[in-house]
Amino acid sequence: MKPDGEQVYPLALRLGGRRVLVVGGGAVATRRVPALLAAGALVDVVAPELTPALRAHATAGRLRWIARRFVPADVDGAWLVQAAVDDPLAAAEVSAAAAERRVFCVRADDRTAATAWTPAVTRQGPVTVAVLGGNPRRAVAVRDAIAALLERKGPLLSDSVEEGPPVNPPTGRRGRVALVGAGPGDPELITVKGRRLLAEADVVVIDRLAPGLLLDEVRPDAELVDASKIPYGPARAQDEINRILVDRARAGATVVRLKGGDPYVFGRGGEELLACSAAGVPVTVVPGVTSALAGPAAAGVPVTHRGVAHEFTVVSGHLAPDDPASLVDWPALGRLRGTLVILMGLRHLPAIAATLQAHGRPPGTPAAVVQEATTGGQRALRATLGTVAADALAAGVRPPAVVVLGNVVEVLTPAADPSRLA
Repeated sequence: MKPDGEQVYPLALRLGGRRVLVVGGGAVATRRVPALLAAGALVDVVAPELTPALRAHATAGRLRWIARRFVPADVDGAWLVQAAVDDPLAAAEVSAAAAERRVFCVRADDRTAATAWTPAVTRQGPVTVAVLGGNPRRAVAVRDAIAALLERKGPLLSDSVEEGPPVNPPTGRRGRVALVGAGPGDPELITVKGRRLLAEADVVVIDRLAPGLLLDEVRPDAELVDASKIPYGPARAQDEINRILVDRARAGATVVRLKGGDPYVFGRGGEELLACSAAGVPVTVVPGVTSALAGPAAAGVPVTHRGVAHEFTVVSGHLAPDDPASLVDWPALGRLRGTLVILMGLRHLPAIAATLQAHGRPPGTPAAVVQEATTGGQRALRATLGTVAADALAAGVRPPAVVVLGNVVEVLTPAADPSRLA
């Protein structure tokens, strides 16, 4: 029976503490795993290789990676199986093993052969709306209309949304690129405009810091490019990203470059805009909430406060203070009295702290380190400039993390800090 004519039974699954098996470590798994993790599932991923985004989840202990090909026994003990592979034979093997054990299985390659479907989803605060339909494009269009209503923006669904298989961007259509800041980690911190452009995209180019749950809202026929997987050094990788943006837009696609935080705050958005402009590709820039402000705020630290700090400075700590390539005037920062926010500085924090103290910052200056701000993995540590490097190491703080130095760290303590480390 065709899925359009088949009645399905809608159901919400409570997966907290229950094992879910994902077979495949590519783009489809990258899109599906964040929602499973957010639901509290114990996720096992079986795949010889993982995308960098999935590997980051595995390294952080959020999922278990079984680095080999699937065997039927992998289904044992699973409450749900997702066959996130393109190979029909491999997917059929997974679904057959699941059926034999009476476990529901979602198939990325052929939904008509699956025993369960993933709906088109939008999340608005505590409300999750899931839309199921035999035609995925129709389900996405209805989902988007509901999301717009909930955002009090009016329905987006129009008569132009047709049933039928996904199609490529029409030949001759002028493509465009949107550089969209996705915020620091919480998917609800993307702007309304950014979310709308993401839903319209033919191609989405993501980086490893873009909130994974937002990928649930990408059209099922859209191309997903994991920029962190591009196999070059940093400079060559950026050239390749620029090429992808330009080539896809020249082919008529609507391209969204989804970036963590803000595109222009250490996000290389300026380089991407220049590359597109040089190629004659129109670009829209959608600012995002930067972790430089959101990270401290999420841990109860205002970067300015009346009578305490009238300035704040944001710097990159990805290079050590003594690195000849560093453009940061660390001695000058040691003499400042305001708030100092350091991004990408965890690795070089001992050298940074020592340099600031050597140039005038008192060792007793209050300090905070916020890991994975605004996400379920957020942790915050309070210390002083003299102890913060050792304390962060002892506590096992890992990137991405924001370091804040200054008297503002203690202004709202303890009432406004829900995430102190024990």
